[in-house]
Amino acid sequence: MEYKDLKKRADHHFPEIVEVRRHLHQYPELSYQEHQTTSFIQDKLKEMGIPCQQPLETGCVGIIEGKNPGDGPVVVLRADIDALAIDEEGAHKSNFISRNPGIAHCCGHDAHTANLLGTARILKDFQDEIEGKVLLIFQPGEEKLPGGGRMLCEQGFLQQQQVDVIYGLHTNPDFAPGQIGVRKGPLMARPDEFSILVRGSGGHAAAPHTTVDPIVVASEIVGALQTVTSRSVDPGEPAVVTVGKIEAGSAHNIIPEHAHMIGTVRSFSEETAQHINRRMERIVEGITHAHGASYDYKFDPGYPALVNTDWAVEHLGEEAVKLFGNESVRWMEKPVMAGEDFAFYLQHFPGAFFFLGTGSEESGSVYGWHHPKYNIDEQAFKTGAPLLASLALNFKKR
Repeated sequence: MEYKDLKKRADHHFPEIVEVRRHLHQYPELSYQEHQTTSFIQDKLKEMGIPCQQPLETGCVGIIEGKNPGDGPVVVLRADIDALAIDEEGAHKSNFISRNPGIAHCCGHDAHTANLLGTARILKDFQDEIEGKVLLIFQPGEEKLPGGGRMLCEQGFLQQQQVDVIYGLHTNPDFAPGQIGVRKGPLMARPDEFSILVRGSGGHAAAPHTTVDPIVVASEIVGALQTVTSRSVDPGEPAVVTVGKIEAGSAHNIIPEHAHMIGTVRSFSEETAQHINRRMERIVEGITHAHGASYDYKFDPGYPALVNTDWAVEHLGEEAVKLFGNESVRWMEKPVMAGEDFAFYLQHFPGAFFFLGTGSEESGSVYGWHHPKYNIDEQAFKTGAPLLASLALNFKKR
């Protein structure tokens, strides 16, 4: 197999990959509700002659067997298929914008799925050159705990397949089409979640002295939580505490009984996460006690930190350079604080996750993940699909 042939096949399949992506973009489904999406993927795999299994209620796993499926390497390629609860915007997507109100693919999972289906097309073209077996995971529920990756790992299907390595990617507007972002070791943070309910004593807004105002208490808590990472965590240890939502009150002249806030903690170790957890609850306890209020505090552990396997990243970089040249690989100095349930796979199997460059002014793909105008430059498929195929075709058992 010549690398130029891989790129030619990717170019050949490019129009269909774009068509698939735009179809998926119009019909997004929330985590663990991806029934229509699953049926669409299964139909595409059947059309290609690729058998698939469905270990979970939604999502599926396509299986391409090569020359020695029993003895050769087992390579897993993964895409996630769920969308976000968000109202979509964006002129660049006007002809294929979401038709499901309040749900949109504003994190690129439609592109991940279309890209992997394009990879499947390429691998079928070169099936007689596959040494062992390639598994194509179309995974549900990346956006919502407990995470489809965790569910699939706990279900045991992959362990039965004796996986040698797993690869996955995520669209990223910080890199241009034709580029990939790679990093050995820690790449993405663990995204824990917290909930704080402040109980006060309501009353008339004109007589605050007769109440315990939970909004004032909650406001003080929000400010104090900002000291957790700035004063309680080693400055050399990446960590974030963010309050993402506050709910309280019903009218301009009423002091409510309760204030509720939720948010996220990002870190790279269990030790740091639990240190932040303990420090946060002390702050909440102290402030509420000082004001005569009470509280409920809940800390939900999220996905683990995503830590790449060094040799798998090296293989990734080598294949990218052979396909697209040295300038295609952008080595990242720092990890990002977003989370990804691909981390669960890496707790069980060696592998690597990387960022596929999708950002360009021309396509309006300059907005960050989870923005209502999030889009991708579809030229990225000419990089993503052949690169995943190359990783599978050229992997050797270690």
